[in-house]
Amino acid sequence: MNISRRECFQLAAGLWTASAASAKVRIPGLHIGVTDWNLGMTTKVEAFALAKKIGFEGVEVSFGRPKQGASKLPIDDPELIARYQAAMKETRIKLSSMCLDVLHSNNLKDNPLGPKWLGMAIPIAKKLKPTSMLLPMFGKNQPQNRAEMDALADKLKDFAKEAERAKVALALENTLSAEDNARIIERVNSPALKVFYDVGNALGAGFDPAKEIRWLGKKRIATLHLKDRGWLGEGKVDLPGIMQALADIGYRGWADLETSNPTKNVEADMKKNLAYVQSLVSG
Repeated sequence: MNISRRECFQLAAGLWTASAASAKVRIPGLHIGVTDWNLGMTTKVEAFALAKKIGFEGVEVSFGRPKQGASKLPIDDPELIARYQAAMKETRIKLSSMCLDVLHSNNLKDNPLGPKWLGMAIPIAKKLKPTSMLLPMFGKNQPQNRAEMDALADKLKDFAKEAERAKVALALENTLSAEDNARIIERVNSPALKVFYDVGNALGAGFDPAKEIRWLGKKRIATLHLKDRGWLGEGKVDLPGIMQALADIGYRGWADLETSNPTKNVEADMKKNLAYVQSLVSG
């Protein structure tokens, strides 16, 4: 049978597509979300409509940073909370996580305001029902030695019990090792305290994200941040290897893009990064 040049190209394209599809990592329970701040919509309900337009399944929402002297978090407003609930219902885009970003300035380690904000955030999370709440701590704001890790763990014990009742996981994000995070988690001894694993931060701190993900296992990881410098897939973060690690541990949950916008076109840049992640996995 004679095959035309055009048919030959079509056959080759079909074989390439089939090969690419078979190379995908199967992670049935993986859901891809995006941070509201990387959409340029920190604490804005409109983030849900934009996330849906781009193709995301969820949005990670910031609690917002209160102004100096404020007595409550910016999102702590009944009308705003109702608007979030309505947006989720209308768009069918889920709330993947919430970030208590005020902890960047009022940390949990040694700032008396940190625990105050955490205590105020848990009841809000109970109303909005994210699966996890990101507790950021970096640089001098994160524990520097074992004594500080133990002190932080002891401080978190009562909050973890409250989080259990609210059915939200408190998720530590930092540049500590997997072992150090596990030390804190084990001392608290609550299913409500886990790790918010950021693959970019981990690599930047000198760790192997895929190795750490396998070491932590699915029970210790609440949510992930996927990011790199520039476009996903073109930097130093080995996302194919990370996806394989997630498949190996049987991860089920959210991975939120915390990616930059190189062209300053948020919608186009996010679509490109999302498409790359989707090219790596299958449900």
